[in-house]
Amino acid sequence: MHEEVRNILVGAVTVIVLIVFGVMSFSSSKIEAATGFNINAVFNRIDGLQVGDEVRIAGIKIGEVSGMKLVEGFAAVVDLKIDVDIGIPSDSSAAIHTEGLFGSKFIVLEPGAEDDALKPGEGLDLTQDAVVVQDILDLIIGEAKANRAKSKAANKK
Repeated sequence: MHEEVRNILVGAVTVIVLIVFGVMSFSSSKIEAATGFNINAVFNRIDGLQVGDEVRIAGIKIGEVSGMKLVEGFAAVVDLKIDVDIGIPSDSSAAIHTEGLFGSKFIVLEPGAEDDALKPGEGLDLTQDAVVVQDILDLIIGEAKANRAKSKAANKK
């Protein structure tokens, strides 16, 4: 009988500990979600950008891409979740960069000079689209072909 009571107590304590940890983890996730704010940026091209990609200022991660959608006029609106409570000037710009030549994409925010900060839900007006490596290669190949054609024409003279 004594061992049976001990087993019940151990089980009850285990259940209580699990409930306490569950409540604590749920509470901390709510607190974490409450910090920061959301803004958006409109781009013509976002090739390779994905939800979860980093948002950086001065090389430091301050948030991530939280969503993207196509809007009227075939522009891409990218939602940015900024994790830190910093004032981003309203005249700031956003650019899509690549980690190395073929790496993952991320968004760089370049702070402007305005004293007014963006409010949650507002957007960045100045944006620079993603550079597509294929477009650069096509340009280089086109230039090389044009130079070769000029050389052949000059040699025939």
